[in-house]
Amino acid sequence: MSPAARNNKTTVYAYLGPAGTFTELALRQVKAAVGQDWKPVLSVADALAAVLSGKAHRAIVPVESSVEGGVSATLDALATTEGLQIYGEYLVPVNFNLVARPGVKLADVKTIAAHPVAYAQVRKWLAANVKNHKHLQSTSNAAAASDLWENDKIDAAVSTPNITDHYMVKVIAKNIADNKHAETRFIEVGKTGALPKRTGHDKTSVIIELPVDRPGALLEMLEQFAARGVNLTRIESRPVGDRLGRYRFNVDAAGHATDEAVAEAIQGLYRFSPKLTFLGSYPRADKKVSVHEGNNQSDSYVSAKRWWAKVTLKRD
Repeated sequence: MSPAARNNKTTVYAYLGPAGTFTELALRQVKAAVGQDWKPVLSVADALAAVLSGKAHRAIVPVESSVEGGVSATLDALATTEGLQIYGEYLVPVNFNLVARPGVKLADVKTIAAHPVAYAQVRKWLAANVKNHKHLQSTSNAAAASDLWENDKIDAAVSTPNITDHYMVKVIAKNIADNKHAETRFIEVGKTGALPKRTGHDKTSVIIELPVDRPGALLEMLEQFAARGVNLTRIESRPVGDRLGRYRFNVDAAGHATDEAVAEAIQGLYRFSPKLTFLGSYPRADKKVSVHEGNNQSDSYVSAKRWWAKVTLKRD
């Protein structure tokens, strides 16, 4: 449950638990989630299924890591599940502490519990500071801390900075991430509904399949954006899964679907792609203003339409 007071009518937020995960830190950034019901689940699939079944109104799931790239479980679920929409995004700085049971010192550590993704991001530090250690995999960053009390052969755990709020553990080394500027992007997902209002610093997400395997197909897809001055903030391919050589493209574009340039780009993609999934428009977490290059601002489109209406009217 949320750490704040409850309301009579609560909104349920599903997130990757248990308490103490980075996903919980992302959920803490959702202003509307304060005082609501927080439901920890075991996987991205469980979180999205809770939304579709009505057991949760929104899900907070990771979608992109600055170190590891796209989160395949989330990207694939969004591509293959109908009726979902992105309503927001949140950035969480990724850092880790090494924690242990009270009384354990760094020099005592020989076996370390860590989630595989977390372990990959602290491997250099551990190699330099805890030489010849053994790694045991945990199911989450929070579970790594919990494992300390369930397995006395584990001496320490790699976990999140807020884990001491939830478990009786002691920090024996702080800020051990190899990349001090690492971030993970989380998205807020709900059932398909009304788009969040345009803010001027927005992002639009789509998933695109290419029509045929031929030279220039990817270029033709990208030209839908380039010709309208729409900048891409992310593009990533994932296999469709039916056979080798078939890929879909996950694309984040700067701007809102109500921007004329973005709307025309999406309509162009619809004509081009055999399967286009529109995931929504939502405010950017970094607050960067969306500017469409060249003569591609919405007022330029409006002006052009008015001119064309006058031209064609004269010929009636």
